[in-house]
Amino acid sequence: MSSSGTTDSNFGPYSHDQIIFYEDKNFQGRRYECDSDCTDFHSYLSCCNSARVESGTWVIYERPNYLGYQYVLKRGEYPNYHSWNGLNDRVSSCKMIHFATGDPYKIQLYGKADFAGQVFEVSEDCASVLEKFHWREVHSCRVLGGWWVFYEHPNYKGRQYLLEKGDYRRPVDWGAVCPTVQSFRRLTE
Repeated sequence: MSSSGTTDSNFGPYSHDQIIFYEDKNFQGRRYECDSDCTDFHSYLSCCNSARVESGTWVIYERPNYLGYQYVLKRGEYPNYHSWNGLNDRVSSCKMIHFATGDPYKIQLYGKADFAGQVFEVSEDCASVLEKFHWREVHSCRVLGGWWVFYEHPNYKGRQYLLEKGDYRRPVDWGAVCPTVQSFRRLTE
C-alpha cells in the first residue's frame, strides 16, 4: 500500500522520499509505504514494530493527525521500535521534513511562558540544559531558523519534540505536557 503522492508527477522535488512501516520486527509482516505526509494510516497497520527510511527525514507520530509521542527518523533501518527510542509499537501518522537551504540555525529559549523571563539565544546543540544554562525547564521559545528537536532528558534521550521556525508560547505548543527540556539539537539533512 502506498500513500496518495506516489503517482502524482507534479508532486515536486520531494516525491522520491519514502518511509516504509512494518507490523512486525525486522521488516516482516504487513507494510505501509509512504512518500508524503499522512494524517492516519492506523487502519492499514494495527501496530508498527519496524521501519525503513529509504530517503528523506521524517517525523512519525504515535496518534493520527500528528499527535502523541513523536520520533525523528533519518535514512536508515529501524528493526524494532526501540531503535528509534519508541515507547510503544504504535505509529499512526507521519510528516516529511523539508529543509530550507541557507537558513541559519538559531533558537531563543525563555525561562517563562509567553517569551518572558531570562532568555538565551543559541545556534548549537546542547547535551545538557542544566549544565549549560542551569535550567531544568524551557517554558517558551522562538525558532528563528532551522529545525530543532527538544529532548526530555540529557544527552538526547527521552521524549522528542520537533520544532520548526515559529513561536512557541508554552510547552503545549510544541506538543509537551510539561516544560521539561533537558537537551536539544539541530536537525540537519
